[in-house]
Amino acid sequence: MPTTKTKTPAQPRKPGPEKPVIWNLRLYVAGQSPTSVRALANLKVLCEEHLKGRYRIELIDLRKHPQLARGDQIVAVPTLVRRLPLPLRTIIGDLSNSVRLLVGLDLRKAD
Repeated sequence: MPTTKTKTPAQPRKPGPEKPVIWNLRLYVAGQSPTSVRALANLKVLCEEHLKGRYRIELIDLRKHPQLARGDQIVAVPTLVRRLPLPLRTIIGDLSNSVRLLVGLDLRKAD
């Protein structure tokens, strides 16, 4: 007697864990000036506190690569550009005002 296979109804796929959004941050500086060094240090502290494991910092020295300023329309340094997640955000200065930085990056609502 031949055996017949019965099909079981397809089960809906469970959604897998979503990939965390990687924050792509680009910091434009002019050499190793005190302001540039301070901006990088402040950015690293903020990222470790609020984006641990979910960020990438690209450091661009405009003294070595001045042509790169045109792409992100950089007019002052240091300047931080949040490339991802969209929309682009730009913050100018040494990034020492952590509240302003959090609001500017959309990690905190403006008060």
